[in-house]
Amino acid sequence: MSAAPTLDYERRFRSSGARLLAGIDEVGRGALAGPVSVGITVVDLQDQTLLADVRDSKLLKVADRERLVPLVRDWAVAAAVGHATAPEIDALGIIGALRLAGTRAWLTVLAAGVTPDVVLLDGSHNWLSPEAQASLFDEEPDGQGCEAPVHTLVKADMQCLSVAAASILAKVERDTMMRELHTEYPAFGWDVNKGYGTAVHKDALRAAGPTPHHRISWQLL
Repeated sequence: MSAAPTLDYERRFRSSGARLLAGIDEVGRGALAGPVSVGITVVDLQDQTLLADVRDSKLLKVADRERLVPLVRDWAVAAAVGHATAPEIDALGIIGALRLAGTRAWLTVLAAGVTPDVVLLDGSHNWLSPEAQASLFDEEPDGQGCEAPVHTLVKADMQCLSVAAASILAKVERDTMMRELHTEYPAFGWDVNKGYGTAVHKDALRAAGPTPHHRISWQLL
C-alpha cells in the first residue's frame, strides 16, 4: 500500500493565515450511470491530529472504506457529501454538475456553522469557485457558494489527508446509492461496476437501452 497521506501539505496554508481547510474530492466523474459525488472534510490546521488507515478511497477495500466513514466524520471539524444526478449532468455538463454537487456539499458545511478559510481541491482544474462558471443553480443564493480561495493539486488524494478522507466519504455514499439502484435494474451490474462502463454494463445497455439514471448525453456505447 502507498505511504499514508499526511497534513503536511495542508499546513503550508497556515502561513497565509488560514485555520480551517476544506479538502475536496469527487467520485463518479467517468461513470456512464448514476450521480457524480463530491466529498468535503474540513480540518483545523492548528491542532488537527492524523487519522490512521486513511488512503485514497480507490486503494481501500470496501469493508475498510465503510469502517472509516464514522471515524472520518468524528475526526473532521465538518464533513459533507453532495451529489448531482444523471439528468443534471446531461443538463449542465460534467463540469457544471461537479460544481452543483460541490456547492451542495459546501452549503451543508456552512449550515453546520463551519466556514472554511481555504479549499484544497484534487486535480488540476478549479470547477468549484463561482467565477469558474456562471451561476446556474437555484440552491446557490448570492454569497452562499464557495467564496474561499481554491487551490488545486494533482493527486492530492494520494498525499493529503483531508482530501483522502473526503474521497472515502464520497465513494461510500455513491457506491451505496448504486447498490440501491441495482435492485431496480439488476441487469446492469451496478452492485459491482457502480455505473462504470464494464462489459456487463454495456451488454445490458445494448439489450435494454438506457435507464433514467444513465447519462444520455454521453456516448454510452
